[in-house]
Amino acid sequence: MFIVLLRFSENKNQASAFMEGHNQWIRRGFEDGVFLMVGSLQPGLGGSIIAHGVSLEALENRVNEDPFVAKNIVTTEILEIEPKKADERLSFLLN
Repeated sequence: MFIVLLRFSENKNQASAFMEGHNQWIRRGFEDGVFLMVGSLQPGLGGSIIAHGVSLEALENRVNEDPFVAKNIVTTEILEIEPKKADERLSFLLN
């Protein structure tokens, strides 16, 4: 499981020009079953993603396809988590 942090860079003001492509990229992540959750970093710092069922290399490749990443609107950090215990509603993460 991974947490992806997408923190706005000095090019944040260009985000609106690439928002449609960014939203399409997010949709593909959900359609492909890789993204479990997407949300905003508060207050207005960027975004975050919880990803699952993918290798680090495949996730890095996917993240690099985000127009926000390609246009340096955000910087990225990928944190890998090896789940050890979870509420039963999240038990699928333990496999």
